[in-house]
Amino acid sequence: MNDISSQPTATQIIPAAPETFGTRLLNFLVTYGMLIAIGLLIIFFSQRTTAFFSVDNFLLIARAVSILMIVAIGVTLSVSVGGFDVSVGSVTGLSVMISTALMVIWQTPWYVAIAVALVAGIVVGLINAFLIIKLRIPDLLATLGMLYLIQGLQLVISMGNSIYKGMANPWDTTGALTKGEIPKIFLTIGQESIFKTEQFDGIPVAVIVTLIIVIIFHIFLQYTRWGRMFYAVGGNLEAARLSGIPVNRIRTAAYVLSAILATLGGIVLASRVGSGAVKAGEPYLLDSVAATYFGFAVLKARRPNVFGTMMGALFVGIMLNGLTMMNLAWYFQDVIKGAVLILSLALSFYLVKQRR
Repeated sequence: MNDISSQPTATQIIPAAPETFGTRLLNFLVTYGMLIAIGLLIIFFSQRTTAFFSVDNFLLIARAVSILMIVAIGVTLSVSVGGFDVSVGSVTGLSVMISTALMVIWQTPWYVAIAVALVAGIVVGLINAFLIIKLRIPDLLATLGMLYLIQGLQLVISMGNSIYKGMANPWDTTGALTKGEIPKIFLTIGQESIFKTEQFDGIPVAVIVTLIIVIIFHIFLQYTRWGRMFYAVGGNLEAARLSGIPVNRIRTAAYVLSAILATLGGIVLASRVGSGAVKAGEPYLLDSVAATYFGFAVLKARRPNVFGTMMGALFVGIMLNGLTMMNLAWYFQDVIKGAVLILSLALSFYLVKQRR
């Protein structure tokens, strides 16, 4: 009589179904599709415009994308805890207006202007967290309300005007001209480059700052205890709570960090432009959302991650740069950006569903 324990199990009797070509192709595209898409974009625009494939243009793309990457990493952090911060674009614009207004209108030192802008960003993040965690307002509605509130504050700071050297002081009833200016050391962040040679224009300082931020938050999310708690909260909030994770503290940290990064993006933007344009941060909302959700599809991550967000931002930046070089009208670009956003959302939610 044979021992029952020695009998083959069902999994031993039934071999695993062979992987089909279609399945292998789908897995390959899910893993490397974003990287392939970036390569195809470069090839396409290089064929359509002679000036696209050049070191100078790639540096221009890197400088432009640096702001988007910083803001998008903030969105990535909020999504990683199961939330969604749509106020980042307005926070970026608020940072632009506060920093430039303090220097131009009130003649404040540049480092004080940066510090005040960062404090304002922290306050916005704390208010978002309070509305979402304590008052239990859905994150989309809470941050949407903050978006409109902050847009109004941007207009109040300058009385609806853009901020630039020699403008009429909006807070002076006599109409006197402002005496402050944006110092060169502040403009260095967004306009200057390092490692210049006779043949090479150098690496933009903004790109160096962005790479530092990317490395810091990539390590934070992937290799630290706090990063693992972010993902645990985003994966299953109640299970994370039962396992002893301080859920409310983690979610608060995510929204505060999101606002801080949006503020840093605004500081780099103000430094690059050298003035304070009303609602300057608006375009970065949709672009950062698209970059974040495209990141789900980079190297089969299937969750928000900093490296994927960086690749998604590069994809958006290359696409916009190429379309501009092809002289495509801005309203057609908006249509394409909307389609790209829908595609990124559809792809990311499909990948999340497959993961489950």
